Amino acid sequence: MPTIRIYEPALCCDTGVCGADVDQSLVTVTADIRSLQEMGADIMRHNLASDPTAFTDDETVRAFMHTVGSKGLPLTVVDGVTVSTGSYPTREALLQLAGLGAPETAPAPRLELGLTETAVGGCCGGSGCC
Repeated sequence: MPTIRIYEPALCCDTGVCGADVDQSLVTVTADIRSLQEMGADIMRHNLASDPTAFTDDETVRAFMHTVGSKGLPLTVVDGVTVSTGSYPTREALLQLAGLGAPETAPAPRLELGLTETAVGGCCGGSGCC
């Protein structure tokens, strides 16, 4: 299963419900991540304020921070590859990244129109109008 890590800017809390203004994107991503974890996904969040070591331990994140800085956060990394910067992935995107998305739909079966050749003259009955 893929390893998904989300690196966030310095936040006072990860839920988005602290302070006077509720940040709906944090509320949503918190619920999405908890749901994926319950489904068995290997997904974690790292907050720059409470877990700064995570930002220096990962070479991909360290290079990103050196080049872009915290203004480019949140950063989403899957198996060491940057897949998203500047915003949180949607639930659907996280499901796909975790390999838990809905399977691709199979192509629709061929539709038979019921046209058949008649015994004499093909489909036009021998009139040649086809």
